[in-house]
Amino acid sequence: MCLVCARAALGPRALLALAWGVLLFTAPAGAQRGRKKVVHVLEGESGSVVVQTAPGQVVSHRGGTIVLPCRYHYEAAAHGHDGVRLKWTKVVDPLAFTDVFVALGPQHRAFGSYRGRAELQGDGPGDASLVLRNVTLQDYGRYECEVTNELEDDAGMVKLDLEGVVFPYHPRGGRYKLTFVEAQRACAEQDGILASAEQLHAAWRDGLDWCNAGWLRDGSVQYPVNQPREPCGGLGGAGSAGTSGGANGGVRNYGYRHNADERYDAFCFTSNLPGRVFFLKPLRPVPFAGAARACAARGAAVAKVGQLFAAWKLQLLDRCTAGWLADGSARYPIVNPRARCGGRRPGVRSLGFPDATRRLFGVYCYRTPGAPDPAPGGWGWGWAGGGGWAGGARDPAAWTPLRV
Repeated sequence: MCLVCARAALGPRALLALAWGVLLFTAPAGAQRGRKKVVHVLEGESGSVVVQTAPGQVVSHRGGTIVLPCRYHYEAAAHGHDGVRLKWTKVVDPLAFTDVFVALGPQHRAFGSYRGRAELQGDGPGDASLVLRNVTLQDYGRYECEVTNELEDDAGMVKLDLEGVVFPYHPRGGRYKLTFVEAQRACAEQDGILASAEQLHAAWRDGLDWCNAGWLRDGSVQYPVNQPREPCGGLGGAGSAGTSGGANGGVRNYGYRHNADERYDAFCFTSNLPGRVFFLKPLRPVPFAGAARACAARGAAVAKVGQLFAAWKLQLLDRCTAGWLADGSARYPIVNPRARCGGRRPGVRSLGFPDATRRLFGVYCYRTPGAPDPAPGGWGWGWAGGGGWAGGARDPAAWTPLRV
């Protein structure tokens, strides 16, 4: 059917609704690059659309439920709300947007990873607020709420922030070994994502001091210095963000780097843990190869670096004993600093990547929510005749409960 014929048969408003319905169910789930939106709100005229969103930001945590607030004013006396299209997108970068949710009248659709998690709040006429459930680390960022009627549209921005912790990371191979893509992968493997520049700056204000440059989510390379010193960019001044120089330190900034060729460390971000991290001291300390078996005996897995940082920051885990982690490093979390536990500041202490066969430690384990503990009350598994997990040659079927 030609457009002119359709316009004559359906009328302009019905044709618009039909067109929006087609767009509603054919919009791509991936990022749209180079989208240019023209906003032309006619203040004071019947039919104009005005969108209002919350100033500042809304804050949630991984696993939480959050409302992204958005309301619109629409002189609907002559038009009604049925022809109003509501669309939420996430701003991936200044020229890229990912579709999140779109609604036209009773027709609603969520896209990609937001399926089953996103829905309209629907608190009366003019409410375009989006309810987002089971928040993930990847949900962090800026969202656009766009409201469109027959002729006009308007949009507002909502920033979703997450409670969490930034932690520096480098693999066993040493410092400055990661390209940008490898840094993304390394953070994901340790239960995190690359931190944003805003998150790193907030961590610096909270006391993070790290003298090695790392990738951030936007492709820049930076590092936070709270105690200025010559090996860490000098005593302030040029290259520092968030400070006027001098003795205050700052966030040193290398700018945007070639992400396929240049290699740095990574600054990762993680948020609330749905499960629990705990320290397991087997009958005797174990090499790295025995750590997984020790945790498995308690219905858990060896904790990742991000999980230990989240447990330290958000669950106040404090333990002055080094333990294995999943990447082969040995670390321990300190909430209440004391002289014999590595310094005067709280943090997660690192012993690096010890020899996995010769060095013996306990292990930090992570148990997911609802997973049963087969050895409650501080019991572990081993052999009554000794040997523990250190030997690694005994049959696990012959393990018997032992007090640990």
